[in-house]
Amino acid sequence: MHNDPFLWLLLTILEIFFWFLIVNVILSWLIAFNVVNRSNHFVATLGEFLYRITDPVLAPLRRVLPNLGGIDISPLIVIIAIQFLRQLLSRYWPLG
Repeated sequence: MHNDPFLWLLLTILEIFFWFLIVNVILSWLIAFNVVNRSNHFVATLGEFLYRITDPVLAPLRRVLPNLGGIDISPLIVIIAIQFLRQLLSRYWPLG
């Protein structure tokens, strides 16, 4: 546990965003493989929410990444960046 509340808040926000990305990827796969139906109100609402939360981070990255034939690796890059940032903050944040 970290003593600094600001560090705790940053790490918590990163953790929550990490899980939003994971759920967004899983939901997009479920929709793509017709496991869930986008016309379902809950699925549509969840998809819209996740899109609005994650797209501001993913969209700029998608514009600079090369086209990989329908494979979107932007969530993977953001997940790696989040994990790196979490490690960096945990290790080098000045405590007390």
